Amino acid sequence: MTTTAAKRTNYKPDDVDRELLDALQAGLPLTRTPYADVGKKIGMGEAEVMDRVERLKGAEIIRQLSAIFDTRALGYTSSLVAAAYPEDRLFEAASIIGGHPGVSHNYRRTHHFNLWFTLAVEPESKIGLEGTLELLAEATGADSMRNMPTLKLFKINVQLDMKGEGANTKRETPKPPPQRGDGQLPTEHDKRFIQILQRDLPVTQRPFDVWADAAGIDADQLLAEAETFRERSYMRRFAAVLNHRRAGFGANGMAVWRVPEEELEEIGPQMASFSAVSHCYRRPTYPDWPYSIFTMVHARSKDACEETIAAIAEEVGYAAPDDRAVLYSTYEFKKIRLVYYTPEYTEWETNALAGDPLPRW
Repeated sequence: MTTTAAKRTNYKPDDVDRELLDALQAGLPLTRTPYADVGKKIGMGEAEVMDRVERLKGAEIIRQLSAIFDTRALGYTSSLVAAAYPEDRLFEAASIIGGHPGVSHNYRRTHHFNLWFTLAVEPESKIGLEGTLELLAEATGADSMRNMPTLKLFKINVQLDMKGEGANTKRETPKPPPQRGDGQLPTEHDKRFIQILQRDLPVTQRPFDVWADAAGIDADQLLAEAETFRERSYMRRFAAVLNHRRAGFGANGMAVWRVPEEELEEIGPQMASFSAVSHCYRRPTYPDWPYSIFTMVHARSKDACEETIAAIAEEVGYAAPDDRAVLYSTYEFKKIRLVYYTPEYTEWETNALAGDPLPRW
């Protein structure tokens, strides 16, 4: 007998699903009937869109349909962090680190620095990001923990090519890096609407009405606030976030590059122009970490990842073995959407400052 779990795991999107997934990643319309309106763009009826979304969520291919906010624009301090552990302590360390509410991504990767996670702390944090890292390093017994904040953002565009129309080496005209807010932190009024929009959108004909009714507000007001957040660059888009592996993108390669200071501004945009590169950043170097540019490549296979990375190396002239390293994700400890303005951040810090055991994921 086939279990429901097995059905979810084994479900494979068809061509129509893939077209829908591409549309949902690009962004769901901020309208009273978003499923009907996204269907119109791709020639699909509302009922079929909703049925397929339910199926893709059940298969855990769509993680969530929600607002994608810019963490820094909301006043949070965030960073990528690399840590090194003996293999026999890695899983325990990952559990403790994942217990922090501001850790949204937490992976094992193929390198001496074998645990990579993203951390965000609230604007009102008493400990701060550096202090939080010190606590986590001590609690987990890290051999080394390196803070790798973004020094320059060249690209962020996480949209998997579900229809497979782009070659692994396809190029695109580089877009300007996204604006990160308007310099003003959200008010208490703003926070109320952010808390609503960050949730997973119901699959019903008028989903924003469901949220608005529960909050005792007008649905048009909720949509107007969402549009304002987009204009102010608080929100990048309202879209589907996919489970890369379930969607067929089994290889997740983080290619890091040893680029001299004087070449960073030229090389970064060149690397960002490759369509298969979803993220491109400049980050700090350390004595035990000489790589200054990070490019994230998602592909259907390791060979496809390597094809993209080789093309980048040829393009920019960094083809020697010591010019780069490629770190593949081999285990996902945690991947969630950050939840903003929740009491868990304060609770974590209160417990940590009191010397209580840190929560685990």
